[in-house]
Amino acid sequence: MKKIAPRHARHTGELLRLKRIQGQIAGVENMILNERYCPDIILQVKAVTSALKSLELSILEGHIRHCLAKTLAKGSKKEVQKKIDEIILVLDRRGF
Repeated sequence: MKKIAPRHARHTGELLRLKRIQGQIAGVENMILNERYCPDIILQVKAVTSALKSLELSILEGHIRHCLAKTLAKGSKKEVQKKIDEIILVLDRRGF
């Protein structure tokens, strides 16, 4: 399902969020290297996990609002069904 799509304007913000997440991950690595207290490390890992889930939802929302909406407006029934099937597959893999 690897496809190249035109860059959404929203992805710029998502890239910034991803940079912050990378910083959080580097912070977790430093905590481990500095032998910080395990519950403190776990709290930071939970923060990273939450940030990734939020990013995932943001990307999915952008896809629905941009790609699915565009297909609904201009696509054939077959193309619409294909987009819906893609979203269902993603949601199923995510564990919704």
